[in-house]
Amino acid sequence: SARNMLLNKSNVACSSQCVAQRTGLPARPSLPLASSRSMLGVASRQPSLAPCAGRQPVSTRAQPTEKEASNKEEANSAARQMMGMKGAALETDVNKIRVQLMKPVTWIPLIWGVACGAAASGHYQWNNPTQIAQLLTCMMMSGPALTGFTQTINDYFDKEIDAINEPYRPIPSGRISEGEVIAQIWVLLGAGIGLAFLLDNWVGHEFPTLTALAAFGSFISYIYSAPPLKLKQSGWAGNYALGSSYIALPWWAGQSLFGTLTPDVAILTILYSIAGLGIAIVNDFKSIEGDRQMGLNSLPVAFGVDTAKYICVGSIDITQLGVAAYLAFGLHENTYAAILLALVLPQIFFQVKYFLPDPIANDVTYQARAQPFLVFGLLTTGLAVGASNSM
Repeated sequence: SARNMLLNKSNVACSSQCVAQRTGLPARPSLPLASSRSMLGVASRQPSLAPCAGRQPVSTRAQPTEKEASNKEEANSAARQMMGMKGAALETDVNKIRVQLMKPVTWIPLIWGVACGAAASGHYQWNNPTQIAQLLTCMMMSGPALTGFTQTINDYFDKEIDAINEPYRPIPSGRISEGEVIAQIWVLLGAGIGLAFLLDNWVGHEFPTLTALAAFGSFISYIYSAPPLKLKQSGWAGNYALGSSYIALPWWAGQSLFGTLTPDVAILTILYSIAGLGIAIVNDFKSIEGDRQMGLNSLPVAFGVDTAKYICVGSIDITQLGVAAYLAFGLHENTYAAILLALVLPQIFFQVKYFLPDPIANDVTYQARAQPFLVFGLLTTGLAVGASNSM
């Protein structure tokens, strides 16, 4: 009862003060709270009072210091440097610069494609130690070795345009010499071809299928970046070459390693690479100004942003919907077809929410949210083909 009296008294006092603030009249006097507690024998305790109007609550949350914020930004920049992403730290360690040239963030789709091809073979055993070692070796060939080769040679031939679009890159920033870059190109190419030859012998191929695929993919990488062909100067040819390198070639490698690459699957992955073309177009929006200055006829430059963005999403969505129809009506794998369809719907949602309103500002946001569904769609397709091949 004594406590209730004191709390009521404190609330009245606060109300009186609030009224005084609003009207300018003197506040109604009240007995000091501490004295009241003392008279009633109640332990002194600061009550929790509601703030009066006009008073701003004081935040007790600790704000990061300038040094802490700077350290966090440095850590993020270092991570972006190691992954070869935009906004990277200007590293001076030559070994870290070599890794940055190889753009590890771009290895992931190739490694995933190899796994999809292994699943599509119908003969890969997920708990077989020998086959696991073979799969990992194939991933090393497709990812760090040959994709690293592709990215390094692309940086070498793009040093002028990178000076406009991405001046932090190692070559235009002068943090690595052209001679060191050329040496890295040859080492990575040799490593990729060597691993492919090792795998052919390991699984007993009569014809060196993986070596041939590695050589063909390396040739495509060269003509994509290097004059006189320089496929990337043409929006259609360049983007399709890039898309097929990310989808068809690693799939073929994984399936050839553990089974036989059949014509129908080869055609399916070639068509699926049209979705890869759409992904490649997404990356072109951030480079419009530099591409225009250097005479590169990317699709956003050739058709304008509004038309190119619809070409982009159309190629991604229509391709996957067509593959889902093939799984259902061609392979009669209805469950996998339904899963693939379910994975397409979120991509369409993120296109409408992020990409179509502003493909230049939201390209990274869109890819971060939508591409996981696309790559799981690839695996779903691989599992469907594998289930059909194992029957």
